[in-house]
Amino acid sequence: MSLTRRSTLGLLAGAVLAPSVVRAQSFPTRPITLVVPYPAGGPTDAIARFVAQDLSTSIGQNVVVDNRAGASGAVGTRAVAKADPDGHTIVFGNNQTHGNNMFLLKEPGYDAVKDFAPLAGVGAFEHAFVVRKDLPAKDIKELIALAKADPGKLNYGSTGVGSGSHLAMELFMARTGIKMTHVPFRGAAPLVQEIVAGRIDIANSTLPSVLEQINAGNLRAIALASPERNLRAKDIPTLREQGIADADADSWAAFFAPAATPAPVLATLSKAILASLAKPAVSEAILKLGFTMRLRDPAAFRPYHQQEITTWENIIKAAGVKPE
Repeated sequence: MSLTRRSTLGLLAGAVLAPSVVRAQSFPTRPITLVVPYPAGGPTDAIARFVAQDLSTSIGQNVVVDNRAGASGAVGTRAVAKADPDGHTIVFGNNQTHGNNMFLLKEPGYDAVKDFAPLAGVGAFEHAFVVRKDLPAKDIKELIALAKADPGKLNYGSTGVGSGSHLAMELFMARTGIKMTHVPFRGAAPLVQEIVAGRIDIANSTLPSVLEQINAGNLRAIALASPERNLRAKDIPTLREQGIADADADSWAAFFAPAATPAPVLATLSKAILASLAKPAVSEAILKLGFTMRLRDPAAFRPYHQQEITTWENIIKAAGVKPE
């Protein structure tokens, strides 16, 4: 190859790569919008704001939280999927927005895998098995025996058809071969109220939604559907400790950017977010919400994400939940 041709090709390559390189080197050039696809005030919103506050200092630009609720988180998530892929618009998603919505909504408006690049897996809200305090089952084995003795007699509550608490119980029933009757509610508050009143036998609800009632003795916790015990509820054994190894149901959360975002920008964001999450001031504030930290970089999160999608797709189909 002639020197002239090599020089020409080098210039052409530089012309092609220059915009991406320039964007990466100068990123961020303006405030970053962190979309939370749920209303303000909830635990998901709180976690996002803890991280945003720290990032605003470490990354050199304000990180503004934008709550865009609707359609089980699909409204805000869809907006980020269609945003300019320059790193200035990201989303704090979870197992609903970047998993179950693919099978629960007829037209979510995005693909949870193809349209997004993961930045950081944060951890999860664990699901706890709680029973009315007079139910004659003090652990998971006794609950299974009770359910098998009279299939369908026991009822379980959830926060709605297709919700995490519904699907977590469907997974548990599929793994153990038991049958219980589903009673859906609109949210955790009425569900917990009915268990405390003794009208619902059992629920598999996120730990923060039931921990206060557990501590008050109004409910009895018999298992945690998570790989490890929770530091704020050390006395609750996991399903794995009780012989059920494949029914974990963590409500995980993670940060994502649009898929076409340049790799150097993704790397910058990922590194900054993981660094913020590792700071004691941030992690301790998050832990107080009842959230369990399990940090994953993009390489570690991708296989976990795909495994979660496959597991819950199968459970949703087996449970006969139809997309709406």
